[in-house]
Amino acid sequence: MDLPAPRAVPAKLPTADELAADIAGRTDSYFNRTREVVRRFGDRRVTYAFFLRRPVISAPRLMLSWLEQVSAARGARFDVEVTHAEGSWTGAGEPLVYVSGSMVELSDLETILLQKLGACCVAAHNAYQMSLALPGVGFLAMEARHCAGAEMQEMMAYAACVGSAAARHEGARGFVGNANDGTAHWFGNTRGLGTMPHSLIGYAGSTVRAAEMFHQTFPDEVLTVLVDYFGKEVSDSLAVARRFPGLAAAGKLQVRLDTHGGRFLEGLDPAESYAVLERHVPGAIRRYRSETELRFLVGTGVSAAAIWRTREALDAAGFPAVRIVASSGFGVEKCRVMADAKAPIDLIGTGSFIPDQWSETYATADIVAYDDQPMVKVGREFLLKRKSDREARA
Repeated sequence: MDLPAPRAVPAKLPTADELAADIAGRTDSYFNRTREVVRRFGDRRVTYAFFLRRPVISAPRLMLSWLEQVSAARGARFDVEVTHAEGSWTGAGEPLVYVSGSMVELSDLETILLQKLGACCVAAHNAYQMSLALPGVGFLAMEARHCAGAEMQEMMAYAACVGSAAARHEGARGFVGNANDGTAHWFGNTRGLGTMPHSLIGYAGSTVRAAEMFHQTFPDEVLTVLVDYFGKEVSDSLAVARRFPGLAAAGKLQVRLDTHGGRFLEGLDPAESYAVLERHVPGAIRRYRSETELRFLVGTGVSAAAIWRTREALDAAGFPAVRIVASSGFGVEKCRVMADAKAPIDLIGTGSFIPDQWSETYATADIVAYDDQPMVKVGREFLLKRKSDREARA
């Protein structure tokens, strides 16, 4: 994969004692106890197979980087075989990685290795699907506010990077950046992207004044203006474009729709939403739809109708170069509906590649060989290395 070369491990590594204490405290106790039993009765060489129960995009880098840290700290050698290259599609139950080495040195690592694998792979798959659903649209990763701390933030940014890169190989634009500096390196950037939150609109007292303040402070940046604060998305989009006609004509002005799901975009209701789509993409509303799909098409919030209404108003007023940024709940399903409705979106800001059902992210590992002799618990024989596979990789 043509991924950026981000920092793979923290700049300051923990000491061997710090790492040992961290592992002992965070791993499941039965793995700690197994390590002690094996240490007492005699070590053996084992091979672990790591897999997920659902299709994913392979994203093992963070897991393997941490394993390298442990290897260096313990002076233990681990043999790693990545069966599916980073960014490649992997079927349900297919081993992603085989790790071989001392059972004493590997027994207590399973918990943390699984933590660093499963969520990354599922989130990468989501980012991949979203990017392919709207191949002409750029995406901005805005996952940080939904993450449970810095480690998850790093994992999700990495996942968006991997899934996006996989989609780019199939012609999609994918994720062009993210919203903060700390994980911008995954996207080949030094800084996060973005301009203003709703709080700046409230502070300024008007959407146009907030745009003026931002532009005066950051005159060289593309101006992206939130236009839903006062519930006047269309009116404020036009007002900002008229205030900055030069930026509008040069394609350096963007309006961001973030209308919440409790109301319609300015001027819309159910009937008018249907009418908007009838004008532009009548086929999108003539096919059978689930309730969720209908909401994305003609419901409240940032619907396909809302995006089309904003586009037609900007074009009618003479601002065809003003771009539309959409946000609010853009997961895989919503992206697919927007693609079907040919919604005129230029950029999507989203953190919705974070898995909805965390149980889907549960990676699993099993020992599949002891002293290089195949052995696995009944029912997991599919994890065993097939002789033909070994010969093909030799």
